[in-house]
Amino acid sequence: MSDALPPGYPPEWEADVALRDGSVAHLRPIVPADADAIRRFHAGQSAESIYLRFFAPLKELSDRDVTRFTTVDYTQRVALVCTLRGDIIGIGRYDCIGAGSAEVAFNISDHHQGKGIGSVLLEHLAAIAQERGVKKFVAEVLPQNRKMLAVFADAGYVVQRRIEDGVVMVSFEVHPTAQSEGVRLAREHRAEALSMRSLLFPSTIAVIGASRRVENVGHQILANIVQAGFQGTLHVVHPGADELLGIRTVRSVFDIDGDIDLVVVAVPADQVLSVVDDCAAKGVKTLLVASAGFAEAGEAGADLQLELLHRAREAGMRVVGPNSFGVINNDPTVRLNATLAPNVPPPGGLGLFAQSGALGIAVLASAARRRLGISVFASVGNRIDVSGNDFMQYWIDDTSTKAVGLHLESMGNPRKFTRIARHLADTKPVIVVKSGVSEFGVPPGHRVRRTNTPPRAFAELLRQAGVIRVSTVHQLFDVAQLVVHQPLPRGNRLAIVGNSAALSALTAGAAKDRELQVTHGPVDLPPESRGADYRTALTEAFDDPTVDAVVCCFIPPVAAGDEEVIDAVRGFASHPDKPLVATFLGMRGVDGGTRAMSRDASVSALNDTRALPVYAMPEDAVRALGSAVAYSRWLRRERGVPVAPEGTDRAAAEALVDRVLTETPEGRDLTEDERVELLAAYGIDLWRQVHVATEDEAVAAASGLGYPVVLKSTSPLVRHQPGMANVRIDLDSAGAVRAAWASLVDRLPAVAAGRLVVQRMATPGLACLVGSTEDPLIGPLIRFSVAGAPTDLYDDIAFRVPPLSDVDVSELVSSVKAAPLLHGHRGAAPVDRAALDDIVARVSVLADEIPEVATLVLPVNAHPDGVEVLAADIRLSPAGKRKDTGARSLT
Repeated sequence: MSDALPPGYPPEWEADVALRDGSVAHLRPIVPADADAIRRFHAGQSAESIYLRFFAPLKELSDRDVTRFTTVDYTQRVALVCTLRGDIIGIGRYDCIGAGSAEVAFNISDHHQGKGIGSVLLEHLAAIAQERGVKKFVAEVLPQNRKMLAVFADAGYVVQRRIEDGVVMVSFEVHPTAQSEGVRLAREHRAEALSMRSLLFPSTIAVIGASRRVENVGHQILANIVQAGFQGTLHVVHPGADELLGIRTVRSVFDIDGDIDLVVVAVPADQVLSVVDDCAAKGVKTLLVASAGFAEAGEAGADLQLELLHRAREAGMRVVGPNSFGVINNDPTVRLNATLAPNVPPPGGLGLFAQSGALGIAVLASAARRRLGISVFASVGNRIDVSGNDFMQYWIDDTSTKAVGLHLESMGNPRKFTRIARHLADTKPVIVVKSGVSEFGVPPGHRVRRTNTPPRAFAELLRQAGVIRVSTVHQLFDVAQLVVHQPLPRGNRLAIVGNSAALSALTAGAAKDRELQVTHGPVDLPPESRGADYRTALTEAFDDPTVDAVVCCFIPPVAAGDEEVIDAVRGFASHPDKPLVATFLGMRGVDGGTRAMSRDASVSALNDTRALPVYAMPEDAVRALGSAVAYSRWLRRERGVPVAPEGTDRAAAEALVDRVLTETPEGRDLTEDERVELLAAYGIDLWRQVHVATEDEAVAAASGLGYPVVLKSTSPLVRHQPGMANVRIDLDSAGAVRAAWASLVDRLPAVAAGRLVVQRMATPGLACLVGSTEDPLIGPLIRFSVAGAPTDLYDDIAFRVPPLSDVDVSELVSSVKAAPLLHGHRGAAPVDRAALDDIVARVSVLADEIPEVATLVLPVNAHPDGVEVLAADIRLSPAGKRKDTGARSLT
């Protein structure tokens, strides 16, 4: 957009979106400067489309109409335009008509209908309406406008219709429903997965920047494309040479007939924008930018990188990179190796994703050493556009991919990542190498918001999504070669069979460390055992109904005969229900037979989904099994239903937030009355604390509240000290209050003694802490812990990211190590878990719906008859722009 934006222009409403056909368009608020573009848009519409929109044959728009359409206040009158290559291809708007309702209307270009533009505009307008307090959309549609009626009907809202004077009157609540959310996510998935087709299944590729020099990046990528036997049409753009690597060259992309799906860009950084402009004019769909020298090179490079993204997005192109190592698609109908790696792993069932080129090399080399076949590999470099989220969207439906491995150095949108990862993990294992999330250690060139989230919370986020998290690439492939080639274990019960008591003992010890139960064996065969001995022992292990997985250990004897044993073990790798892993000392990879493990062996076994995973040490095998067991357990878990507590009033909470931030724009801690009001809007009853400055005030407060009461200091200096130094409990008379006052004033420091409060005496119970934090990167983060030593000394705190299901809430509370205290530890009565879970659920909904709540901490007293919220610390701050908030966006 130009620098001259109108007052109140909301840049946070801008978004790049994938349309139904996989193309990319830009959404933004309308501005007065769009006047000429609106006229061109209207002039390009058919008479029928004009009539359906305006109910009249309006051939031209008057100046008054254009001014009215393009001048809005972004509050009562809102309008969005969808643009492609600078042209407006769709318009959506609403005008408030009172009582929380707004009239909505759309106008889609005749040349771009059928791409889902109306649906995308409706999603974004509905999200904006919720921000602005609009609860209901109404529309007037002619009966013959079936496409627009379908937009409303197919969106998943509860739509009401009636006919008045030959016009269909449509109305619906804009608050998301389970069905509308499902529709939105399904559309997002299909569109973003389809947007990857031009990258992974290109019919035509052009390489720009290849030279005759073998060390040239473009030359290497071109050579690898040729060597892999790319099945489409390959062009080379070169300003001087007539031929490169046997391919006739052209001088520019404009000399290439027909459409171009993918352009590989390997020119110096200062020439990339010129190439992007040419590709935009040609209508190229996707750019793979291998060129370096962007944000990883400094501030000037970062500016160049932003301009690259801007120009590509304006043209509707997707971008891989810059600084990308490339992509591989081993599909036999494509045979694409557009990377810097001349030797790649053979076709197989593992999808691989890495960010930096150096790690891409390491990942491919490790897969090749293990003879682990891959379906698709990608390295996205600085990932200004295409990211791991996009590849996961593609892998969800890709039948050739059995499992996915991702090496992540940074994460730009964790909420969207975990949402898509959960969808993908529902169908196939997702293995992630990630040490944590931090503003430190982010690779140069990666656009990442800062985060205050502890690494442990990020681990919980991945676990919540069903992701298998590992620490190293080595562990990633340990897990991958198991889950790609063996069935998932149905439980945690193991059989151990081997010819070394020492090795079996190591295996059993590793199993115990991973909370796996050895229910069969260890069966210790003699060191000189032959194939027949192993067949007998393994048959017994697999036939044992108490066994869910089998570990076979083998140390080759001095004499020959190891191949016979390995062949015998390999024969059990095809069991349909129970996985088999093998520890053959000195060997690692898929299959394990010495012929298959040899350097020049055939790789046919790699396509066998029941090949044998082999590990050099038992700890590696058991660690991989433990990950598979945890993932299998996650797959079988009850998912629950989204929490939706009764008695919540989001509008009341938002009104309070608006009032506070209007008075104090920078934000502040809420007062006692404000805390009560905010929590009451979400059905949480906050016990009042009466602040007292004198002994007489304390007695008066106690009388007003009703005996018994407590007198305590709220000073942080003493609040968390062990024992009862800062509190006097069970005060049942004025005399007891006076004695308690004297005792606290005498014992406490002056600062602490000056912050005394009186409160009703709560039922004896277990103190817990329920809270939320608004993280700049992740968004709302819910936490739970048992107060006192578990929180303060042992950091025993559990985290989850909303929205939560009832199962998520229950698991959050039960996942802390101190959870046995809630359930009746050593004869104590268990607390009311339903009431405790209800408080957590309400806090999760509050945090999800009110992003201005920067921090919230509730000390909760849990006991057998219920819970009491005894206090609250709440701070409001201006809300930043959350990502993944209910309207589709590629960022």
